[in-house]
Amino acid sequence: MVSFATPAAATLLMLVVLPLWMAAGLADYFCHRATSIEMTSGTRESVLHLIQFALVGIPITLAMFVQTNAGYFALAILFIVLHHAAAAVDLVFANPRRHVAPREQMVHSLLEILPITALFLLAVLYWPQFLALFGFGAEQPVFAFHVRVLPIGFVVATLAAAFLLNLVPYIEELSRCMTRARQTEN
Repeated sequence: MVSFATPAAATLLMLVVLPLWMAAGLADYFCHRATSIEMTSGTRESVLHLIQFALVGIPITLAMFVQTNAGYFALAILFIVLHHAAAAVDLVFANPRRHVAPREQMVHSLLEILPITALFLLAVLYWPQFLALFGFGAEQPVFAFHVRVLPIGFVVATLAAAFLLNLVPYIEELSRCMTRARQTEN
């Protein structure tokens, strides 16, 4: 019997989860823009957005260049936990300073669940090493990083999309917030 789990998990991860995740990040930027973040919570919240971007961007980028093993899973889990902690700090900081509309809350739901979804899809693809991380299964956990590269077209498209759809807008947001902060100081 042929298993469809591996190609299905890879297809969902590369063609559904990652694009949806990037779209949610862009939608979040537009939500911040709609609430004039530069006039409300400002630079501090914008910096938190870039921190969150880095906390999910590092494991995504690593997944394209290193073998997925127990070491990768441990690092990805740590970064997801840190991302959620930064998101909690972000919300505690932003809520008293600006209105977080229901549409933005729904976008946040995606931004919180999609990293976990990606992790679980990777776990399906590399199940023996995922189990090994927790001391289960037949394989010994491998913690060393070994280079591998996914198809170059996918890597370039993913990194370019993340840069254009997520990093550039958040840098623009930070620039707008810093400009406004300088104007109010004068």
